[in-house]
Amino acid sequence: MSVKEQKLGELLLRSQIVTGAQLEAARNEQRKSGGRLSGQLTKLGYVRESDMTNFLSRQFGVPSVHLDEIQGISDDILKLIPRDKAIKHCCLPINRVAQTLVVAMSDPTDMFAVDDLKFMTGYNIEVVVAGEQAILAAIEKYYGKKGSGLNNNQDNPDGDEFAGAGIDDFNLDDIEFADEEDDVNTVDLQNMAEEAPVVRLVNAILIDAIRNGASDIHMEPYEKMMRIRFRIDGVLKEVMRPPLKLRNAIVSRVKIMSSLDIAERRLPQDGRIKIKLGGSREMDFRVSILPTLFGEKVVMRLLDKSNLQLDMTKLGFEPKSLKDFKEAIHRPYGMVLVTGPTGSGKTTTLYSALSELNQITENISTAEDPVEFNLAGINQVQMHDAIGLNFAAALRSFLRQDPDIIMVGEIRDFETAEIAVKSALTGHMVLSTLHTNDAPSTVSRLLNMGIEPFLVCSSVNLILAQRLARKLCPYCRKESHPSPEVLRDAQVPDELIPGAQIFEPGPGCDKCNNGFKGRIALYEVMVFGEELRSAVLQGYSTAELKAEAIRLGMQTLRQSGLHKVLEGTTCLSEVCRVTAPD
Repeated sequence: MSVKEQKLGELLLRSQIVTGAQLEAARNEQRKSGGRLSGQLTKLGYVRESDMTNFLSRQFGVPSVHLDEIQGISDDILKLIPRDKAIKHCCLPINRVAQTLVVAMSDPTDMFAVDDLKFMTGYNIEVVVAGEQAILAAIEKYYGKKGSGLNNNQDNPDGDEFAGAGIDDFNLDDIEFADEEDDVNTVDLQNMAEEAPVVRLVNAILIDAIRNGASDIHMEPYEKMMRIRFRIDGVLKEVMRPPLKLRNAIVSRVKIMSSLDIAERRLPQDGRIKIKLGGSREMDFRVSILPTLFGEKVVMRLLDKSNLQLDMTKLGFEPKSLKDFKEAIHRPYGMVLVTGPTGSGKTTTLYSALSELNQITENISTAEDPVEFNLAGINQVQMHDAIGLNFAAALRSFLRQDPDIIMVGEIRDFETAEIAVKSALTGHMVLSTLHTNDAPSTVSRLLNMGIEPFLVCSSVNLILAQRLARKLCPYCRKESHPSPEVLRDAQVPDELIPGAQIFEPGPGCDKCNNGFKGRIALYEVMVFGEELRSAVLQGYSTAELKAEAIRLGMQTLRQSGLHKVLEGTTCLSEVCRVTAPD
């Protein structure tokens, strides 16, 4: 057994992924039938292949890849590594970027294999990790194609791989030699990133995003182009395709502005850019760098404190929903949960609640990942998983800080949920978020995490689900006249159909973006009263719980949206886009 496999076994044992007995059994099987230790552990069922892949990825700092998600690999790339070499080293060529060949390997530490592949192909080898069985299955899938010329001439014993193809079969005028980009070292990258054209281009992109009211900037590299997209009012819009040769320089410029490592191009990175605009206005950009097959993708979230809406009356609450929400957060203890997908405005709703509760007599602590806006008078803590500072650890610490109100950015696991519930039961007001489709399904999510039904009933005061819908431009909107059938299909109540005044987006004007300007929240507020608590204890399903909540007066997301359609704030198609029918 090799030294590195002994090391791998020790690492797995130390991380408590396998037991000593399982490791010994796998080594015995390896001595009998050969193969790799990692493969034997997965074959024996001691470790799932996905868990082994994730472990190797984390341990050796190598990206992992799911081969079944790859759309296809061109024959030109597959020909670089013959089938017998692919099987010998348990590897698969995936992509070629400039002078670098991206190769999936089951053992990212096998430097002998990497050197062999580098010498054989003439390319620099960038290793990504995949499961052994997944690689072997992919080798059969891609190298086994008939007529591909990739299966080691098994159908051509004479070894003439071009048998039957003469020189006349090729049109020499159609042959092109790819002008591949050479590897760029760190110094070159920094010099390119600091050249005036690149600096001006990146600055122009940031300023243009601010002027257009974008919430996110996406810089996406592909094989033959790079595109810049802005998310405006919740919808992505392409704004630019810069020259592909500037791809690395643009990303490096963003990294320099974010104080990130420009030499690190294999691992994700997160940073922040702060720029000062006219007057005292500041803009924060939350930066996320993600390595992809064709380069690094950059996504920047724009955080403009001047646009942060902390007045609950202007968020989009209906009067009854606002009254219920305020009553729930002003209780001395309990839990208020805000649910919805990423980008649905949950943070804004929580910040507005904290602003309402922020009094000199209250000690408020928040655990956030990341801290999006600084709120005076509130103790905000940034999560840092790499050093063990997660939501659960922060919550435990908060309880030793004499808190009155606690805000947890997100309940992701049983440990965080358990501490949050216990905090709500011991005299603290807890605000948090979950990722669920609607308010009733939040109960099922907590139960699935392992929280007992009686604890859910005792701790939860209110659950609020929300979505963001685009608002119609009041200057160019036009009246629409949908048929009664269309209105019924959208679930508009029959009594409201006669005389309903419906608007749709106009052609666009100098004050809007294609007929829309801004967004408004749709709310589904489920008050956890005695009837609903009884339903949870009786084991009601999500559908039954929703029906009971509606009977008790809950307005669903779709109903909230239709209310804003009848007010003329948004349109029917937008509400149907962001909400599901009841």
